[in-house]
Amino acid sequence: MPENDLTLIAEAARDAGVLAMRFWKANPQVWEKPGLGPVTEADLAVNDLLAERLRRARPGYGWLSEETPDDAARLACERVFILDPIDGTRAFIAGEKYFAISIAVAERGRVVAGAIYLPALDRLYTAAENDPALCNGTAINCASRTGLSGATLLMSKGFLEPDHWHTPPTDLKRSIRSSIAYRLCLIAEGSFDGMISTRDAWEWDIAAGSLIAERAGAAVSDKHGRALRFNSPGAKTAGIFTAPVAVHSEILASFKA
Repeated sequence: MPENDLTLIAEAARDAGVLAMRFWKANPQVWEKPGLGPVTEADLAVNDLLAERLRRARPGYGWLSEETPDDAARLACERVFILDPIDGTRAFIAGEKYFAISIAVAERGRVVAGAIYLPALDRLYTAAENDPALCNGTAINCASRTGLSGATLLMSKGFLEPDHWHTPPTDLKRSIRSSIAYRLCLIAEGSFDGMISTRDAWEWDIAAGSLIAERAGAAVSDKHGRALRFNSPGAKTAGIFTAPVAVHSEILASFKA
């Protein structure tokens, strides 16, 4: 991977954020994508900007974006961009701050560079495969918690019900954010103790964030405990669990995935 791929995607994410903010709280046009939820003119404009910028800079890379019709040619590429032009579109439409531009570079199935930018918060999270995770240039680390009881997890409210657990942990608390990319960054910076999502996850939602969480010291897997692989034909993973290593192990052992 060229050493400046991370610089490329980080700068592109920031510029895409500037464009997204022109539409935020400005009543952008909204459509429904059958089975996929809403999309706005901002999603499409950001996608166009990123496609022009990134594909021109790396014409040999494959392309996987939520807002571009999939092309199976990406499967033959050694490296591929995996991105969500705006993750958390519902929050964006509602005028909330928790939406993100998420861009990753994957090489032979593993993410080697990731950038997530939240323009309304001016937070840029980045990581490369051999470097620490950063937020606005400062190193971040996941929480130091070593046990699941008392943890605060980003997850659906229903997961608090005892029937989701072999052995229900005590004093478990939960919260949620619209953008799954941002959720992964919150785990990376230690703001929450872990995240559980059992639904099949689109690769563009989690590619960049999975690397950022890993480089911040968290364990990241699918709901079965398997390592994540990217640029798959279906562009999905079997859910995603992430937390500090000991907490992650306890989640896998305790949660009925």
